[in-house]
Amino acid sequence: MQATTAPEVGQLAPDFKLKGPGGQPVTLSEFRGHHPVVLVFFPLAFSGICSHQLPSIEKLAPRFEGLNARILGISVDSHYANTEFARKLKLSFPLLSDFKREASAAYGVLLTEQGYSGRAVFVVDKQGRIAYRDVAPNHDNPEQVPNNERMLEALKGIA
Repeated sequence: MQATTAPEVGQLAPDFKLKGPGGQPVTLSEFRGHHPVVLVFFPLAFSGICSHQLPSIEKLAPRFEGLNARILGISVDSHYANTEFARKLKLSFPLLSDFKREASAAYGVLLTEQGYSGRAVFVVDKQGRIAYRDVAPNHDNPEQVPNNERMLEALKGIA
């Protein structure tokens, strides 16, 4: 599977259908016209950096909710692993399984040799367009984490 380049700001965000908690399908398009969405791609559940990155977003959840935004975490792990990871971290937002790696490829963040996605955040406006993106420039450095404050500023700009 060949990864594409990350969609640019202003482009239509690639839609997806991924398994969420309990194996229930979640699509990006179901939020269109209703809520901006923050897509948080992370490499693997239970890894050290992800175990800190996702709780840092959770701490800001009230601010995201105040902007009417929905947060969706996405990794290549199974929905079973993601459900347990979210439970362990006490996350209020769902973690989706990109087990087939199609969403990671569509957003240009799939690291094909490693078999998982790099760290990235995309803010999608209510019309389904990319309003902001923060893709880790060095996928070999797992400590490069997208900036939460910049995410919030981007959301304020489209709210």
